[in-house]
Amino acid sequence: MSLTSHLEELRKKHAAIAQEIEDEQRHPGADDLSIRQLKVRKLHLKEEIERLSAQV
Repeated sequence: MSLTSHLEELRKKHAAIAQEIEDEQRHPGADDLSIRQLKVRKLHLKEEIERLSAQV
């Protein structure tokens, strides 16, 4: 897998998690812990994307 395609996959995962966070926040009584965990995963993906983008 090339670096470019790997970055694209990471961006897709990042977008999917962003959508999942939005969906969770729309529900009344959303689980704050679950949302926090999703946000942490999203941040880690963002950091990885930025790190790899600097190498391209």
